[in-house]
Amino acid sequence: MQVIGIIGGGQLGRMMALDAKRMGYDVIVLDPVDRSPCGQVADEQIVASYDDFDAIEELGRRTDIVTYEFENIAIESVERLERAGYSVTPSSAVLRITQDRLLEKRFVRSLGIATADFGEESIGYPAIAKTTRGGYDGKGQWRVTDDASAARAREEAGDATLIWERTIPFERELSVVATRGRDGTVVAYPPGENVHDAGILAMTVAPARVAPEVAERAREIARKIGAGLGIVGTFAVELFALPDGTLLVNEIAPRPHNSGHYTIDAAVSSQYEQHIRAICDLPLEEQRLHSGAVMMNVLGAGTGNLLSGAKELLTDPNVVLHFYGKRHAVPRRKMGHFTMLVDGTPDDAAIARARAAHAKLGWT
Repeated sequence: MQVIGIIGGGQLGRMMALDAKRMGYDVIVLDPVDRSPCGQVADEQIVASYDDFDAIEELGRRTDIVTYEFENIAIESVERLERAGYSVTPSSAVLRITQDRLLEKRFVRSLGIATADFGEESIGYPAIAKTTRGGYDGKGQWRVTDDASAARAREEAGDATLIWERTIPFERELSVVATRGRDGTVVAYPPGENVHDAGILAMTVAPARVAPEVAERAREIARKIGAGLGIVGTFAVELFALPDGTLLVNEIAPRPHNSGHYTIDAAVSSQYEQHIRAICDLPLEEQRLHSGAVMMNVLGAGTGNLLSGAKELLTDPNVVLHFYGKRHAVPRRKMGHFTMLVDGTPDDAAIARARAAHAKLGWT
């Protein structure tokens, strides 16, 4: 492998490309927006839409392997590359399952792994109605508590197919980032504990504050899902942890994940390096953390495009700031993140310190 193609030029692609470049690979990215976050650090960017089949085929022709940084791309693009004999990973078979929440839930259940109750029709209240395809960061989701709110969800969804999921009284939201190699080896990071704000990830605490047996069970679920999918590359499994220790799978992401950003600074090798290793058929590293971490997303506010407070933030030697090169800090856009490194599992004091550090940042 000499040249890696990436479909999608966002921050996940950017961090993937940075590790690929460090490891000696050339990178070509395809994204519709010129000078995308990934395009700024890649060797070259093809500026084209994700359903521009000629451009997609050009990416395949000019690279040794193609991967992608998000799953909401036209599956026809991946299938076309595969039919033309180009190497794409994860495959269209993986994408077909993970693009569709209904297929995904059925797949997880077929492995004997528990999920929340779900159905194609309303299953009672309270519940979450979600579009089966295309939603992310809380988009395409409605909390329904009665017939009226269910009717509103259907109306706002329009022609989109909905899946109805039972609301879960979870104690913590967890995610496990793992990587599966071409030889079938699956290695997993310790689970992270996630806090969301209106559907967008706000904070990840790693390792998660759960019992060791719960953490290992979460990793084993991720390994089983990776093997069942036959995926090659980094992926993430989101779970609900109930008060009694029961784990329910929520979603699968067939690519590096926002909740795994902390691995850049707190792990022996990042989720992005592991992805490059997997798709290029290099040995994977069994994952361990050399530090605990609190990762905080930095979102746009719509009040300006210049970040203030970075100087004050970086007076803490345990903070590492990552910025994505996006020009416009529109409301709730992911502009960057920082990771606060701590000794061992973060406690309440460490989390409070990270929140206070985050409060120093603003937009002008």
